[in-house]
Amino acid sequence: MKTTYKIKYIQQVLAVCLVVVSLNSCSDYLDEKPISQPSNVTFWRNSNDANSAVAGGYAQLRKALNSGLSYYAHGDLGTDVFSTERELRSDFTDIMKFKLGISVPLTETWKPMYKVRDFSIFYAAIKQADLCLKHIPEIPKDEFTDYDAQYNQYIGEAYFIRAFSYFYMARVWGNVPIVDGSDPDIVDTKNYKREDVAKVLLKATEDCQSAIKNLSWNYSTDTDRVVRANAGAAYALLAHIYAWSGNYSACETAAAKIIDSNFYTYVDRNNYMNVFAGQSSESIFEIAQNSQSEAQAGDRQSLTNYLLRGEYLKTRLNEKETVWQYDLTTLKQTFFNDANDLRRTKGFAEFSSDWPILLKYSKVTYTSPTSPLSINNILIFRLADIALLQAEAQAAQNKFDQARATLNRIRKMAGLEDSTASDDKLFEAVIEERGRELFMEGHRFYDLVRLARAKKIYKFGDSSSNKITASQFVSGKSYWPIQPTLLETNILFTQTEYWKSEAQ
Repeated sequence: MKTTYKIKYIQQVLAVCLVVVSLNSCSDYLDEKPISQPSNVTFWRNSNDANSAVAGGYAQLRKALNSGLSYYAHGDLGTDVFSTERELRSDFTDIMKFKLGISVPLTETWKPMYKVRDFSIFYAAIKQADLCLKHIPEIPKDEFTDYDAQYNQYIGEAYFIRAFSYFYMARVWGNVPIVDGSDPDIVDTKNYKREDVAKVLLKATEDCQSAIKNLSWNYSTDTDRVVRANAGAAYALLAHIYAWSGNYSACETAAAKIIDSNFYTYVDRNNYMNVFAGQSSESIFEIAQNSQSEAQAGDRQSLTNYLLRGEYLKTRLNEKETVWQYDLTTLKQTFFNDANDLRRTKGFAEFSSDWPILLKYSKVTYTSPTSPLSINNILIFRLADIALLQAEAQAAQNKFDQARATLNRIRKMAGLEDSTASDDKLFEAVIEERGRELFMEGHRFYDLVRLARAKKIYKFGDSSSNKITASQFVSGKSYWPIQPTLLETNILFTQTEYWKSEAQ
């Protein structure tokens, strides 16, 4: 039925993915070019090689999160944010309906459903991190201009990249392989099974704690700010890992490290769009794609094609409808029902229409009149996210006064009155506020999972459907199926439990 498997990520890295980059700017740093050569022969000679290798890890993360728009497909599409009432008009229709078992022909690997079910792409980032962790310590100390600072930074970033990759996969697929990183130069035929999600989360936690031990808060250059991991990024990741694991006491502590550091400051909500301009004072960690070499083609491969129209996208200048339609009940009655909300007035165009335009991802440049490029960074963590995560943790621990104060601070910045939620509804109110503040930032699905776990409240559906019912949630539907082709090449793999009878 299934054949012997060599995990796909190993096949993809027969040539070591290292990078040759100029270090003059953030964009240059992250615009990697893979090279094909044994990693221990002509590489790993000095600090520049170490820096380039770490850059390769970030580039692999960007590739993974952009594959099939995975970051948003996993985090936003299958939620109450998008409507299933009308006939949807994109290859993401079944994802929005959370019909994840749909068959995709083997020849159509370009289809989003194929890409977003395939976790193997994340192992390229893990492989790169493993290479860094093995070989950077082998570089002679005198080949660094500032050994202690540079060595700790590069090692810390490698741990961060690996921790982020494992945590991301654990949230989406639950059980995933944990690969042996002790000798990443060796390409063998070893098979890996899907490890229990608790082990994967423990691995992510340990790597994140190692990152914190090595990373400082400061950046060596301004251009590195938030597009490379620092201590704040690692604490933000750790806070999310603990929240997902249900360890809200530890989550609150990790979030406090960020908030109490005063290293980050809120952007005035009258200038709300500055949050999304890239590397704002509020941002903690972003995936850089704000240069032409990093950007995604805006015609079919990025959010711009699906969320923009009219004056905001020349290739859809005369369109009156966006490709993707928000669920208007969620958008206008749940999230942005207050006309004074600056996130509504500053964050949308044509909000009163049936096809509002979200402006968070409206940075577009053109290589020709018909060739748009989306130059919007992927904003992973920011200060408001961590503050509301802290409020969630406080509400979960019945620290209602503290949770309410944190929640109301975010609401006040946006021009809203204090929350009137009672203590028993406060956790849910925080999750709802996260929906407003972090709208289409890749968080909604995971927020709803935590709400379901903590309070047995299930809000995955839009106004016309319920994408995950209470019984389906208990049965594990919130974990994605893996791409069925992986099952055909690894005898040790099994399909995600809920999807065993449905994934094709």
